[in-house]
Amino acid sequence: MRPAVGITMGDRYKLTERIAIGGMGEVWKADDEVLGRTVAIKILKEEYTGDEAFLRRFRAEARHTALLNHPGIADIYDYGEQAGSGYLVMELVPGRPLSVLLEKDKTLPWEKTLSILAQTGRALQVAHDQGLVHRDVKPGNLLITPTRRVKITDFGIARLADQVPLTATGQVMGTVQYLSPEQATGQHATGSSDIYALGVIGYECLVGHRPFTGESQIAIALKQVNEPPPPLPDSIPDPVRALIMTMLAKDTENRPANATKLADAAEALLRGDTEAALAAVPPMRQHLGLEADEDDVSTAILPAAGSTAVGTKAPSATTPEQPEDAPVETEQTAVTPKTDPKPESTVGSRWRWPAITLIILVLLALFGAWVLPMLAADDEEPEDEGVASAAPTQYVTEYATETAEPELITVDEEELVGMPVDEARELLEDEGLQVQTEQVPSNEPEGIVTGVTPAGEFPPGATVILFFSAGPPPPPATTEAPAPQPTTEEPTPTPTDDADAHGNTDGDTDGDDADAHGNADGDTDGDDADAHGNTDGDTDGDDSNTPPTPTETETTAPSDNGDDDQND
Repeated sequence: MRPAVGITMGDRYKLTERIAIGGMGEVWKADDEVLGRTVAIKILKEEYTGDEAFLRRFRAEARHTALLNHPGIADIYDYGEQAGSGYLVMELVPGRPLSVLLEKDKTLPWEKTLSILAQTGRALQVAHDQGLVHRDVKPGNLLITPTRRVKITDFGIARLADQVPLTATGQVMGTVQYLSPEQATGQHATGSSDIYALGVIGYECLVGHRPFTGESQIAIALKQVNEPPPPLPDSIPDPVRALIMTMLAKDTENRPANATKLADAAEALLRGDTEAALAAVPPMRQHLGLEADEDDVSTAILPAAGSTAVGTKAPSATTPEQPEDAPVETEQTAVTPKTDPKPESTVGSRWRWPAITLIILVLLALFGAWVLPMLAADDEEPEDEGVASAAPTQYVTEYATETAEPELITVDEEELVGMPVDEARELLEDEGLQVQTEQVPSNEPEGIVTGVTPAGEFPPGATVILFFSAGPPPPPATTEAPAPQPTTEEPTPTPTDDADAHGNTDGDTDGDDADAHGNADGDTDGDDADAHGNTDGDTDGDDSNTPPTPTETETTAPSDNGDDDQND
C-alpha cells in the first residue's frame, strides 16, 4: 500500500502530512479521529509486506516497545496492518532531529554534547533492561525538544533492519557510519553496540563530522573494524575526549560497562568531577595516561579533576606523607622474598630528596619567623613583625586550600521550574554558578522558567542553562466593526420637473396650485399672471377664465359602433 494524504489507517488515523522517509518506511502525521489527537504513524514499505516472517517479528517488536516507559523514549500507542502493510502509531514529539541541528550548527559545545549522551544513555538502559537493542542509534533517531530533552525513536524497526542483508540496496545507507565493529563483522549486537553508536554521535557533535568516512559502505565498515578513530581537538577537555574514545573502543570490554555507567560518567564530567567519571568508566584511565598501579592512579585522579574543574594541584599535598609510609612497608614486608625490597628501596630513594628539601624549607620558614622580628625591633617597625609572623599562617592556609575539595552546589529543576527567569538567574548566580538563558515557545506565561539543564550537583563556576517561556501565542486577530460616524442630513434635492412627488407644481405643497407666496402656477411676481401674461385660469390668452367653446368642426358625434373617429 502506498500512503497518501487523506487515507485513513485502521478506520481511525487519517494521514495529513508526510514527515520523513527512510530506507524501511515512511513517517506520517495523522489525526486520531477517535481520541481527537495528533499522532505519528510509521508505515513499512511495500517490499516488506510480503514477508510473513518479517511481519511476525515486527509485531513482536511493536509489543515489546510498547512496554517501555521512559520520558526519553517516544511512546507507542497502537499497531495495525492494512492492505498487507504494517504500521506503528507513535507519539508525535515536538522538536527536531539532532541531525537537523547538526546540519545547521555543525558542532555543539561539549557541555550540550555530554547532556545529550547522558539523557540518551539513561533511556537506552531502560530498553536494554528489557532485552531490546536499538541497533540504529543515529542523530536522525534522536529528537531534541524545545526544552533540550532527548526522545529516542525507531525502536523495533531498526532491529528488524539488521535482518536485511548488507547487500540490499539502500538498507544500510546512512547507518553504516554508526555500526559497531561487531555489527560490521556480522556478530551478535548487544547493548554495547548502542553505546558505540552513541560514541560516534558524540564525536560528530564535537567536531562536525563522523570519525570514519569512505567512498562506499564496505570501506566505512572496514575502517570501523580496523582503524582507530582520529584524535579529537585539544580544545576539548581531556576527560571529555577520554570518554568519547572509550565509547569508540573496538573491544566491547574496553567500553563503558553499560549505558547507565556512561550516563553517570557524562553527568560527573558536567559537574567537573573527573574522579567520579573514572569510577563509573575505568577504561577512561588509559586515555588520560593513568595506566599505573591502583595507588598511583588514585593519586593522579585529583590533578585531572583539578585541571578540569577546580584548577588546583592537589597531589603536592600528599607528597610529605609518602616518605613516612615507606619505612613501615619495609618492616612489614621484611619476611618476603629478596626480590620485593628492591622496588621498595627504589620508592624510598625516589622520595628521599623531596623530603629533605621540604624539611629545609620548613626550617628556613621557622628561622625567618624568629629572626626577622628581632632584626626589625631595632628599626621599631612593627609591621615587619606582622609580615614575618604571617608567613607560616599563609603557608598553612595554602596547604589547607589545596587539600580541601570544593563544595558542590545543588541545582534542583523542580524547584526552579515555574519561577520567573530573573529570580531563578539571581538565585543561581548567588550560589556561584554561571547562568545562560534561552527563550523557548511555551503556553506558560512569559518569562517563566520551563526547564533547566543540566541538573544535579556542580562546583562553583559551572554553567547552567535556564529555558524560559516566550509566552502563549497571541489569540487570533478579530476584525472590529468601525465606530459609527455621525451622519449629517443632506438637503432634499430640488426636483427638476414642474411637479413634486404628489403632483403639485413648483412651490405648491398643499395641492391648490399656488406656491408658497400665494401665486398661481407660473406666476412668480404676484400679479396673477403666468409667464405668458395670462391671468389665473386663462390659458388661451383672452383674459377670460371661461373655457373656450368648441367650434363646429371640433365637435364630433359618436358613431354607432362607439369607436373613436381618431382611430379611423
